[in-house]
Amino acid sequence: MGTMCGRFAVTTDPALLAEKIKAIDEATSERKEPASPNYNVAPTTTVATVVKRHTDPDDESTRRVRLMRWGLVPPWVKATDAGTPDTKGPLLINARSDKVTSSPAFRSSAKAKRCLVPMDGWYEWQGQKGAKTPFFMHPVDGEPLFMAGLWSSWRPKDSPKDAPPLLSCTIITTDAAGPLAEIHDRMPLTISARDWDHWLDPDAPIDEGLLRGHGDLDRIAVREVSRLVNSVRNNGPELIEPVEPQPEQATLL
Repeated sequence: MGTMCGRFAVTTDPALLAEKIKAIDEATSERKEPASPNYNVAPTTTVATVVKRHTDPDDESTRRVRLMRWGLVPPWVKATDAGTPDTKGPLLINARSDKVTSSPAFRSSAKAKRCLVPMDGWYEWQGQKGAKTPFFMHPVDGEPLFMAGLWSSWRPKDSPKDAPPLLSCTIITTDAAGPLAEIHDRMPLTISARDWDHWLDPDAPIDEGLLRGHGDLDRIAVREVSRLVNSVRNNGPELIEPVEPQPEQATLL
């Protein structure tokens, strides 16, 4: 099976998202132009995430919406001569729920840098190479899904203390359940609203129970969509429109 959750859609503007979930918007000021809907989010794209952080060591931690690069860069990654992270290996876009506390790439993030990655849904493909059919897994109520994620803050060793770090994230995946298992064996780990603060709490250890759960599984439906999504160059609401399943074409001899 290929990587799980390698493409998703997100159409909520970070400022609106922050308002909706009562978070501080730290994303909008970083952007030069308003965020536009992205129906074909691919790895290394900048995405909005939700974290909980302290402003001062003694205050209450608060929810914040922050922009991050999708594909985790662990803090120990060395810098290239250009001052960018040397990421020769596979892009860490997904982290297996059963490995996050033990894997060297993820365990320090799992301790206190957990995030949520909001999305309108994600894509998965079925079938053989060349004839793969895309499906869109989406919430039936139209409200965003919040996926469990981990994040990290990276900067080159000798960078000035006030240089902004590179923030990056990964989406945690778990065994697919219910009708989703017929499409793919993995799915993103959903966290339901009642557990958001518990999951994000930077002062509490990770809750292993949430790692084994399926918070919002009952909100998710599956529909077949157009093959337009197969190309990262395509982007627009038509990507998530349902298509009528095509009957198998009889090949003419």
